[in-house]
Amino acid sequence: MKKGINIWSFSGDSSITDCIQLAKKAGFDGIELSLNETGELGLQATEKEVKEIASRLADAELEIAGLATGLYWSYPMTSESPIVREKAVDVCKKQLELAASLGVDTILVIPGAVGVDFIPGSEVTDYEYAYERALESIAKLVPFAEQAGVSIGIENVWNKFLLSPLELRSFIDELNSSYVGSYFDVGNALQNGYPEQWIRILGHRIKKVHFKDYRRQAGGLHGFVDLLAGDVNYPAVMEALQAIGYDNYVTAEMIPPYTHYSEQIIFNTSNAMDAILGRSNNN
Repeated sequence: MKKGINIWSFSGDSSITDCIQLAKKAGFDGIELSLNETGELGLQATEKEVKEIASRLADAELEIAGLATGLYWSYPMTSESPIVREKAVDVCKKQLELAASLGVDTILVIPGAVGVDFIPGSEVTDYEYAYERALESIAKLVPFAEQAGVSIGIENVWNKFLLSPLELRSFIDELNSSYVGSYFDVGNALQNGYPEQWIRILGHRIKKVHFKDYRRQAGGLHGFVDLLAGDVNYPAVMEALQAIGYDNYVTAEMIPPYTHYSEQIIFNTSNAMDAILGRSNNN
């Protein structure tokens, strides 16, 4: 398995170049970038801009571990509004296009939400309708994923939707495409389950993996803590990943913002991942 770090883990005022350089310095194999509304790697990103980012990665001898986006919180595939749902589909098409240009094999997709507690005023959707709309939207995107040669990885997040590994497995299988799978987040699964069980049940459907840690007793967003400081049973997680033959990126996604020592968090995370992966580290 390769060791990655998500760009959201860095200080908010860091440029992509800054993040690439720090990720390399900290000993990561790759960095997961994010498609944004505007700015660097925004929805209007040109081929020239993408090539410049690829060049910076090559210069640093750093791989791109994946391509995420937070835009699905603003444009959920489950929205009652057809306009919003279509915007979500367009975001995914752009994500697939950029991923293909950057050489990414899987993108992170949030399939909408029934409700989101941590976003005030967010839309609440009937579960049944949410399922139908998410399925319809992703089905539309399957031909684009196949054409791009990039998989859609559905992330398990705190969206009151696809709440069990059995349900997520059924949802993926209903789409009947090898280009749709799971972008499995270890920490997100801990609130109401056991990540090692999710891994076993999802099996070969897992395309990418996020590493986070979570302390159940703290609860809510405050429960997310540094790797190895929470309740995730990482030996069991690693055993489960090895049992299904997973050999792609495991990418740390830390929860910002860090007002102090933000750079040190990157090094701490790298060292913790070395311990989890059984690597010797020199950082």
